[in-house]
Amino acid sequence: MSDPEFYRRDRPEDTSLPEDRPRGGGPEDPSPRHRTPWVWIIVIVIILVAVAIVVPLI
Repeated sequence: MSDPEFYRRDRPEDTSLPEDRPRGGGPEDPSPRHRTPWVWIIVIVIILVAVAIVVPLI
């Protein structure tokens, strides 16, 4: 069976095994943008610590 023939076929209605790669419609993973505020807070803290170390040396 060639690739185009394989992908044209659909799963039968009475399957006994779940799909290994579901075709969508399920819950989505949270976007990486939801973690962005924590990343910026960590970056700002690192910058503040670096400035606190460098300023007394000047």
